[in-house]
Amino acid sequence: QLQLVESGGGLVQPGGSLRLSCKAFGFSLDYYAVGWFRQAPGADREGVSCISSNGLTTNYADSVKGRFTISRDISENTVYLQMNNLGLDDSAVYYCAADVFAVQAMCVLTPDDHKYWGRGTQVTVPS
Repeated sequence: QLQLVESGGGLVQPGGSLRLSCKAFGFSLDYYAVGWFRQAPGADREGVSCISSNGLTTNYADSVKGRFTISRDISENTVYLQMNNLGLDDSAVYYCAADVFAVQAMCVLTPDDHKYWGRGTQVTVPS
């Protein structure tokens, strides 16, 4: 059974850092692009960052460029999201999602293009 499990969320002060992990079970990330998404209360789910199945392409939402870094460890079958200089607007439930795309160097930030989802991890930056 294909499964994604997120971890690493928590409470962090403004300006602080967190590293989220997304571990895949039942399939190899060698063949799947992975995206990170987030959803704040009352808001739509939005794409944050993604990495292609061959690991050569990464994309970021404008709001996180220069602060967040996506990476992966194939040996651990895990994708990471390093988040630095966190602010109030970063508070949300963070989800990872995966899917297969025809082009191995492709990844997208649109939630509807991802079939497999984790259950999310909460990130809270208090005011």
